Amino acid sequence: MNKQQRLFRRKLLCIATPLLLLAVAFHGIAYGSVSLSLQEVWTVFTATGPPAHEKIVMNLRVPRVLVGMLTGACLAAAGALLQGVMKNPLADPGIIGVSAGGGLAAIMAMIVFPQLSYLLPALAFLGALITSVVIYALAWNKGASPLKIILAGVAINALLGAVTNGLMVTYSDRVQAVLPWLAGGLSGRSWHHLQFMAPYAITGLALSVLAIKPANLLLLGDDAAKLLGQKVEVQRLLLILLSSLLAGAAVSVAGLVGFVGLVVPHAIRLLAGEDYRFLLPLSIVGGAALVVLADTIARSWFDPIELPVGILLAGLGAPFFLFLLKKRGIV
Repeated sequence: MNKQQRLFRRKLLCIATPLLLLAVAFHGIAYGSVSLSLQEVWTVFTATGPPAHEKIVMNLRVPRVLVGMLTGACLAAAGALLQGVMKNPLADPGIIGVSAGGGLAAIMAMIVFPQLSYLLPALAFLGALITSVVIYALAWNKGASPLKIILAGVAINALLGAVTNGLMVTYSDRVQAVLPWLAGGLSGRSWHHLQFMAPYAITGLALSVLAIKPANLLLLGDDAAKLLGQKVEVQRLLLILLSSLLAGAAVSVAGLVGFVGLVVPHAIRLLAGEDYRFLLPLSIVGGAALVVLADTIARSWFDPIELPVGILLAGLGAPFFLFLLKKRGIV
């Protein structure tokens, strides 16, 4: 792909992805067990619609769509940053243990210390943060190479999974309440949940804009970045911590939703290239659109059962990711 083709694709994506997000957001608000037309949705927003429609739209669907958007945006941003830091397109918060750390902290808050459940977003971020620091410390040996970080992350991920399973066995009488959360889903998410996660998610997404320049410099390689005066190890650690904040914000409300941080940045990279000036914003918008669309399908197409969005994303994401790998010639 030459420079002109890549520039055209970037411009096209910059126009198409926001329009796609608006379309799937409206679809998520209008479509469900009770489907509404564009006019009926508009009457709700102008406070001229019937109370029943207002309750469906404003109390149920709008907060759920907004939570889905923030969840997808955070996971995609975390995945894009980690893939750049690790120099590995397979890096993802779920693979290297960051999501597992946030998930373990959240599970402990829900079944071991339920009195702390109001601190769920903060505890999920703290769990992801501690996990990231431990992984980085284990990988450190006069520097922390991407390969060492990934290997340490995989080991920590397995350990945290064992601890999580142990807690579920120990507190088997309380497990039923967290099973939907473990599968990853947005069922019952309300304005309360949005207020819960919004400060962490918005802060992380805002900081990710400041991460564009260091992420681009790290793509040049450690030696080249150091020659340009960059503190490579410090920047790598800060980007990993930022990814932890983003993953923790998503995990705290949506549960263990996978594949978003893996597939979306990789797909955007294939279309728009490695430049984080385009890759990161497009991944954020694309991740938001993917989660909202998947959640709408999960709650609408399997009526009367509401399928957790995490299960649907795993079922659809794995074949799609294999297709991307095949197209790129990796497999």
